[in-house]
Amino acid sequence: MNIQLLNAGKKYGTHWIFRNFSNQFNEGTKQVILGPNGSGKSTLLKIISGGATLSEGAIEYSINDKKTKSEDVFQYVSIAAPWLDIPEEYTLEEVLTFHTQFKKFVKGISVKDAIRIIDLEHTKEKHYRNFSSGMKQRVKLGLAILTDTPLLLLDEPVTALDAKSIQWYKNMINEYAKDRTILVFSNHREEEYGFCNEKVQL
Repeated sequence: MNIQLLNAGKKYGTHWIFRNFSNQFNEGTKQVILGPNGSGKSTLLKIISGGATLSEGAIEYSINDKKTKSEDVFQYVSIAAPWLDIPEEYTLEEVLTFHTQFKKFVKGISVKDAIRIIDLEHTKEKHYRNFSSGMKQRVKLGLAILTDTPLLLLDEPVTALDAKSIQWYKNMINEYAKDRTILVFSNHREEEYGFCNEKVQL
């Protein structure tokens, strides 16, 4: 998937979150969008994923040189973000099973395989609401990285992760996402985007 933003801007009420942002995200690229808290990174992620609209400017998508409508983009995107909601009353196994009703995992990975890969086998019957913040983040990252989509959007991916889990995250990217387009939205934590080959300042 190729994505182009031209003079993009977003405001809520009279307050501009960002303005005059232009960039090209090419298929297979690994880019990090850098900015401090409040700079509009999460808002930009939502716009790129089709979950929000621009106040000015334009965004265009294409797959195999064929233009794609913004309302259809969701089927090609996986997202991991601290603000992303997961049903609290579900067990881990139920969360993964529910997810695969809409999008499949890569390489024929099953729900059982995913639980093992996320390394939370001992919690598969535990309700998500009882997970620690680090465990919840592993689930979100595992779901996004293991899902078979060409575009992967990661918003501050190492939030709440300890050193061991950060290494797990890096291994996951290398094993299951190295051939995909990845956009990382980060406030300058290099362990989140060390694999990226391009930097963009928002």
